[in-house]
Amino acid sequence: MSKPIVAVVGRPNVGKSTLFNCLCGQQISIVKDTPGVTRDRIYAEVTWLDKSFTLIDTGGIEPDSKDIILSQMREQAQIAIDTADVIVFMTDVKQGLVDSDAKVADMLRRSHKPVVLCVNKVDNFDKLMPDVYEFYNLGIGDPMPISAISKLGLGDLLDEVIKHFPEDADTEEEDDRPKIAVIGKPNVGKSSLINKLMGKNRVIVSNIAGTTRDAIDTVIKYNKKDYVFIDTAGLRRKSKIKEELERFSIIRTVAAVERCDVAILVIDATEGVTEQDAKIAGIAHERGKGVIIAVNKWDAIEKNDKTIYEFTNKIKDTLSFMPYAEIMFISALTGQRLAKIYELVDEIIDHQTMRIPTGVLNEILTEAVAMKQPPSDKGKRLKIYYMTQVSVKPPTFVMFVNDKELTHFSYTRYIENKIRESFGFRGTPVRFINRERKEKDL
Repeated sequence: MSKPIVAVVGRPNVGKSTLFNCLCGQQISIVKDTPGVTRDRIYAEVTWLDKSFTLIDTGGIEPDSKDIILSQMREQAQIAIDTADVIVFMTDVKQGLVDSDAKVADMLRRSHKPVVLCVNKVDNFDKLMPDVYEFYNLGIGDPMPISAISKLGLGDLLDEVIKHFPEDADTEEEDDRPKIAVIGKPNVGKSSLINKLMGKNRVIVSNIAGTTRDAIDTVIKYNKKDYVFIDTAGLRRKSKIKEELERFSIIRTVAAVERCDVAILVIDATEGVTEQDAKIAGIAHERGKGVIIAVNKWDAIEKNDKTIYEFTNKIKDTLSFMPYAEIMFISALTGQRLAKIYELVDEIIDHQTMRIPTGVLNEILTEAVAMKQPPSDKGKRLKIYYMTQVSVKPPTFVMFVNDKELTHFSYTRYIENKIRESFGFRGTPVRFINRERKEKDL
């Protein structure tokens, strides 16, 4: 059986994200005193005592709101309720029991799931306990006083939560599913791409740029294999970042790329490739991730027999630092070529984890040096004694040389191209480390 799922739900601004971050031990969810800041649910793995579970942070529930974002948040919370094994319903002692809490309690009662009621912001148990008792009126069990910000009462809360776990819940297992981060500027179709692959509205999509503020995970099964897609907040140019929320989003995009095996950079075909796309691509390149460049909205472009060729050249020119990246032309709207994503992801991961025997590597090196002499400077010539592969993800090679200063970037690129000619390494960067050795040391 898979790990139990615990969803934290409640009205906006009662402290769900603070609790979530506290339990995860890291700043995953955006926290700000603006109701409705957390707009998509986010997942994290949490362990308490010997029990591991998946914690879901949800957008706040605003039962009567007609606002587009708040109504969609309500749908997201409902999905979390539908998928959770245990629900933590959070209320706020300082706001007291309000009408919205009763409406949320009704939603939760209808879910027929175990509900743990917690009352947050109880910074002084002796003084505030009479106010906590008011929440018995919700009729969904004993209210548990906590202070997420001061980390009070969390142990008792978690003890109560794990009581409701199935007896045979699995302990932590290593996750070897392919992880794909979907990155790009706002409004290029990242969420639409995942929705189309998923076949239902899994993440909030609207035409407001930057609607998806949090990086969230979606598991999609294709050909009996699970793929984890990480949807990220769109990155804007720094000059346009006016709110701290945008900075959180950038940090989260970097964090999402750190977690992934392959990053899909979504580019808007109607806008063309931009310098901002290059900056975002650089995040994946610097971290040694596999990269697919997905040119979205291809169905909206007028085409002739040269269009793909011209667009490809523009991409290669703007993203010249990552010639290894795989380019595909898609439409998240129509589903054009989307099935090819899985095939490409599998192939890139195979190439990321490929190991080349040292003997074979040195045969390629000997041949490359014979065809093109290494560079020299002031009468001293670079000597490459041998090379070996030291790691994967990305494939990393150490070259032992007589003088690191003589190892010019262009010659390293030449060696890389020779290795790629033999082994491909499609879609993944390749790293080289130069180490100096004296001949007598060899």
